[in-house]
Amino acid sequence: MPRIVADWLADHVELPADLTTSQLAADLVRVGLEEEEIHPAAVTGPLVVGRVLAMAPEPQKNGKTINWCLVDVGPEHNATQIKGVDDADVPAGGARGIVCGAHNFAVGDLVVVSLPGTVLPGGFAIASRKTYGHVSDGMICSTKELGLGEDHAGILVLTEAGFDAADLTPGQDAVALLGLGDEVLEINVTPDRGYAFSYRGVAREYAHSTGATFTDRGLPDALPTPPPAPTADGFAVEVDDAAPLDGRIGCDRFVTRVVRGIDPAAPTPSWMKRRLEGSGMRSISLAVDVTNYVMLDLGQPLHAYDLDQVAAPVVVRRAAPGERLTTLDDVERPLDTEDLLITDSPDGERGSRVLGLAGVMGGASSEVSPTTDAVLIEAAHFDQVSVARTARRHKLPSEAAKRFERGVDPRLPAVAAQRVVDLLVELAGGTADAAVSDLDTTADPTPILFDVALPSRTSGVAYTREQVVGVLARIGCAVDGDGGTVTVTPPTWRPDLTEPATLVEEVVRILGYDQIPSVLPAAPGGRGLTGEQRTRRSVARALADAGLVEVLSYPFIGTQDLDALALPDDDPRRVALRLANPLADDRPLLRTHLLVTLLETARRNVSRGIEDVAVFEIGLVTRPAADAPAAPSLPVGARPVQDELDALAAATPDQPRRVAGVLAGRRLPAGWWGAGRPVDWADALEIARLVADVAGADVTVTIDPDHLPWHPGRCARLEVVDGDGSTRTAGHAGELHPKVLEALGLPPRTAAFELDLSVLVDAAGDEPLAAVPVSAFPAAKEDFAFVVDAEVPAADVEAAVVAGAGPLLDAVTLFDVYTGEQVGTGRKSLAYSLRLRAEDRTLTADDVRAVRDGVVAAAAERVGAVLRG
Repeated sequence: MPRIVADWLADHVELPADLTTSQLAADLVRVGLEEEEIHPAAVTGPLVVGRVLAMAPEPQKNGKTINWCLVDVGPEHNATQIKGVDDADVPAGGARGIVCGAHNFAVGDLVVVSLPGTVLPGGFAIASRKTYGHVSDGMICSTKELGLGEDHAGILVLTEAGFDAADLTPGQDAVALLGLGDEVLEINVTPDRGYAFSYRGVAREYAHSTGATFTDRGLPDALPTPPPAPTADGFAVEVDDAAPLDGRIGCDRFVTRVVRGIDPAAPTPSWMKRRLEGSGMRSISLAVDVTNYVMLDLGQPLHAYDLDQVAAPVVVRRAAPGERLTTLDDVERPLDTEDLLITDSPDGERGSRVLGLAGVMGGASSEVSPTTDAVLIEAAHFDQVSVARTARRHKLPSEAAKRFERGVDPRLPAVAAQRVVDLLVELAGGTADAAVSDLDTTADPTPILFDVALPSRTSGVAYTREQVVGVLARIGCAVDGDGGTVTVTPPTWRPDLTEPATLVEEVVRILGYDQIPSVLPAAPGGRGLTGEQRTRRSVARALADAGLVEVLSYPFIGTQDLDALALPDDDPRRVALRLANPLADDRPLLRTHLLVTLLETARRNVSRGIEDVAVFEIGLVTRPAADAPAAPSLPVGARPVQDELDALAAATPDQPRRVAGVLAGRRLPAGWWGAGRPVDWADALEIARLVADVAGADVTVTIDPDHLPWHPGRCARLEVVDGDGSTRTAGHAGELHPKVLEALGLPPRTAAFELDLSVLVDAAGDEPLAAVPVSAFPAAKEDFAFVVDAEVPAADVEAAVVAGAGPLLDAVTLFDVYTGEQVGTGRKSLAYSLRLRAEDRTLTADDVRAVRDGVVAAAAERVGAVLRG
């Protein structure tokens, strides 16, 4: 995001003398440029200019040589007595004794000294301290220590950094001199307002917000030397875009200028360094710094080539298959045929050598070097989409790319190039070449037919015609027409203004969002949450009450996630919808079930030391049909016809809502009351049945021996019965397969459940729950212990008990399971407690006997159960 140095902003717009950074942020927020951060002053405390009066090298036992220095830091900071120094050796005006380990400075040099009490960048506080046998009463600073660059090898000598010795005095405030006491405002710019990535653009917005006078230094007549007309002998440039991207030519303007005879050793002036570094950009060399400075100032990216390393003509073209480029960051990159390139023509072979990625980053072969004395300046206008795709493809979010992909003013290249020429002539002693090239095929902005009453109808604020037209004129639009409908031609720096709605937004923005009344819409009576919404909330509350924590996971997966669950190749959960533009290349699919992402959440928690995990998620999954038709591309400028909408609906995959949970570690915690209890498969099944109960759906439970990622012998399938008697699978619950747990790094015996909430809601129906009357008559209790084969599910035995008990059954509970010699090998005993009750009478012994006989008979007939003696 752009950083704003106030005194640089003042070059473009009138700022109040008492303007604070917080007030500047508030002023810009009013027109939609939000405050991202206010960066505090880099240095606080007494940082001053010092002159080195004496320095004595002192070798140390560790092999290092330090300099014991006497430094004049001004009469108000000097000491007349220095510990360890003979008073006769202290100058009459006093000095400070400072230990320094650097050796790139000499007696008489003007340096920057941080006195005790100074706080340098990074919170580095300076104090007097004894070191190497001396009391060092301050510190002589390097560029890095001051936060002005990365050079930590030597001391910052001010005269070598471009400061005039005549303007420097020992004791002078170095904080103001170096601009280290200024707060810097960082703002957030929306993608449609690329012009605000420049001081020129931000200044314009400040003027809109406050009414301050704005001086547009991006106009040709605002320059000391207006841009010259192109000449026939200008550096040859060609655009050869035979395969434009989506029909858009990649480059519609290309300006070149040449400056010869520059001094390669000319330093970047301190004021420019300070502004660049305050804006978040590192100083590199004068030629490069000038192009960066103009880019930040006006918003036009530029590039400087070593003229001796470029052969005419420059050709702008798409990459050929197999081409590669080593960019300025010393990375060799394979190029894509969609990449727009800047090339030149060595040995007469037109466009054969790649110089850089257009609008993104230059190449290493033609970069400006410490010996460059002639530069070729490029100022071009590139297609937004082409630059954006190239920058993302190569993961190069350069400062140039950030501006081009948001839209740059196509009228700026000649102005920006002239500004660079002027600065190189002034600061580097160069001479501007008379040859100028300007390849210009740009088109004028498209006029928009606009109803001046539209802003009022849209926002609810009664704007006058004069207000609307005045705002459009203030933002740079040309407005033609006297009636209610006018023709608006947007300025060239606003490519986002393409339709009436965008003009409405500008009117509302400039006149103030705070003028729009806040109207709370009235909620129509008789509406509320749907049955499914109520169920969803009830399920979430019930799971939270059961001790599970709700989480949200991203719905994006990769085939490796499905492989980790050991799903078979023909499993329908492997049929997933692939995203055209995924957030991550390794997760391009939409999840087909919840566990695939919920298990990753559980794994992350376990890996961070959480031993007991109980999490759940309610969310949508995407289940495309294997033979689903492709979705049609619907028109943008017109309402789709019904056939198109039907085709779109047919291509939309099913998206059922599901609920899933994962349990690992201990279900009951350990403490003074005991060792606790680990999670097992029954916990997952119990919670799954709780979900079904809350949803109001009756489910039956059977064993599912082959449904990964669950354990083949500890997986339950939950089914609902439809009105026609058919059954549907609602989900599964149980212990996860050991190999799956090993692949995911989860604890042994981890259990999970996943249910289709849509199926449960559908099975429950829309009928409201009716209250069940409570009988006032006493209950009778009967216990049964049945011996059955070990493979018989307890649920089947319970179903037989319920069927045999008939309408008098009030409740049934399994209270004991026994296996052992008394019941025989391969057999088990299941003990049930029945509570019997009638609504209209007290039960008799005959009633209870009849129920008992029915239960025994039904259990024997259905599951081969024998009543245990």
